Amino acid sequence: MKSKSTVLWFLLAAALATTIWISERYLQPEATGAKFLCAGLRAARVTGLQVVPGGAREISVLRTNHAWLLERPICYPAQAATIDGLLDTLEKLTPAMSISTGEMSGRKNAEAEFGFDNPQFTLDLVAGDQTWHLVVGNKTAPGDGLYVRVAGAAGAYVTDLSWLNFLPHDVNEWRDTSLVDVPDTLDWLVITNGTQAIELRRDATNRLWRMVAGRPLAARANNQRIASALEQLRAARVSSFVTDDPKADLTTNGLAPANLDIWLGSGTNLLTAVHVGKGVTGLAGELYARREGWPAVVTTPKDPLKVWRGSVNDFRDPDLLELTAPVAEIEVGGGNNHYILQQHGSNTWTMAGEQFPVNADQVTTLLRMLAGLQIADFVQDVVTTSGLQSYGLLSPSRQVTLRAAVGDTNRVIVQLLFGATTTNNQVYVKRGDEDFVYAVAANKLVGLGLSGDFFRALRVWSFSETNVAQVTLRQNGKTRQMLRTGTNEWSLAPGSQGIINPPAIEETIHRLGELTAAGWYGRKFDDAADVGLTTNSLSVTIELKSGEKKTLEFGPEEPVTSLNTSTAPAVVTLDGERWAFVFPPVLFPLVRDWLTIPDKP
Repeated sequence: MKSKSTVLWFLLAAALATTIWISERYLQPEATGAKFLCAGLRAARVTGLQVVPGGAREISVLRTNHAWLLERPICYPAQAATIDGLLDTLEKLTPAMSISTGEMSGRKNAEAEFGFDNPQFTLDLVAGDQTWHLVVGNKTAPGDGLYVRVAGAAGAYVTDLSWLNFLPHDVNEWRDTSLVDVPDTLDWLVITNGTQAIELRRDATNRLWRMVAGRPLAARANNQRIASALEQLRAARVSSFVTDDPKADLTTNGLAPANLDIWLGSGTNLLTAVHVGKGVTGLAGELYARREGWPAVVTTPKDPLKVWRGSVNDFRDPDLLELTAPVAEIEVGGGNNHYILQQHGSNTWTMAGEQFPVNADQVTTLLRMLAGLQIADFVQDVVTTSGLQSYGLLSPSRQVTLRAAVGDTNRVIVQLLFGATTTNNQVYVKRGDEDFVYAVAANKLVGLGLSGDFFRALRVWSFSETNVAQVTLRQNGKTRQMLRTGTNEWSLAPGSQGIINPPAIEETIHRLGELTAAGWYGRKFDDAADVGLTTNSLSVTIELKSGEKKTLEFGPEEPVTSLNTSTAPAVVTLDGERWAFVFPPVLFPLVRDWLTIPDKP
């Protein structure tokens, strides 16, 4: 038992001594300032690279026109990121240890021991008149290093393993998996879905896409859809490479003819194209595809290509208009209603021929409404005069013209003609610069049918309750006068009867001093039919200490269910004209409770 232990310990000691001897003799670290493995290598200058995996065919790539291309065993675009990553790593790769020529010759079977007689890989790099030949052998015994020999350098080296991950065992590992390369210089594209061809070109100035006349028509294009489609095309990837046989029968894959073709070009040049075939049997969600100019048939996921399918109208601009310039003038006409809004300064608007202040927020709302109009239906592309008549567009109910400069009829941004209403609650509409007739949802034309009075600023007047002398109420044939005698102090005038609440009256008058309309009906109204005024309606007259009088007339109370309150139409005289408006719901309960005359005092 003791002799066996002695032998075991002897063998362990001998193995340890041998390991130390090899490490000290052969695996010494490079001295400080050691040269790179591939002396003089600059990754950006490499134009050719050949890799031969052990027991496999040579894989050769060539850099041309700033792109990597596979030359052998097939011709196909290569994965630039992987190849550049390998070259960048090799440029900076410094051996961890070195083995001299003498040390290698002292070993009986060094070539086999280090793996150089049957290497994992051999590499050849070319950069101008410089070349590098690398032989990649075995991993070191601990498994954390790699034996490498460089032609022209004495001995061999040990490097780390990280760069081994860049080397391909099969050509497909270095094939570009992009379905197609979408160039940044792209300015035209053609989509064919069966017999349908759609050609689009990008304007050099505003970079917007338009359809081309005859393929199938000149029209504004759906820029958002096209941008999304191009991004998805850039992201589309090859799932598998099916065949590289240039004589393969493409009809079996639905590629001759293809179900979908996307041609991409710039100027007069075709840059690239992709052809998409039928679905892959047994692989739901996969399609056959092929790059233009390359024989390879591949499979690819169908989802990134869905957006490229569809009718012509799917690629037309769904927006009725796009404001490509600031709007300085808005002219609205139709029927008996006509007004012109004009901008002065950054956010000040006036109405031509009127003295009242304009609500800039309402103008902004109008512009946003117009800019947000979506085409619900492409009704007709070629319209005769009789057709325009049937759509109500020869005498439109509304006509809106947007101009880039005040008073300049030559600076029209867009003109919109709104016609009759369809049976499904849509309104026919036509742009002045297009022949097409569209339809938009009627409920999206909010405010378009209102008069120009609608744009008056909502502030009715402004005064302080400290300047109020008295308030006169008239209702149901009765009159009541209340005098302000001090802060929160009110009294009934001689001859007036009833019970009053001075603090509540003070608060109500304070709120009325900053009266803001909830919205304007305008100046053209009928007292009884439109506002509901009668001889018994409530009238509130506020007389200021200056003698100026401000009078409000109220129509019948109306519930506002969304706010759980109520309001009423009201009439006020401003600049000598009577205006009807919606009284603010938040203030109406105060008027109703403290500025009315009960039927029974």
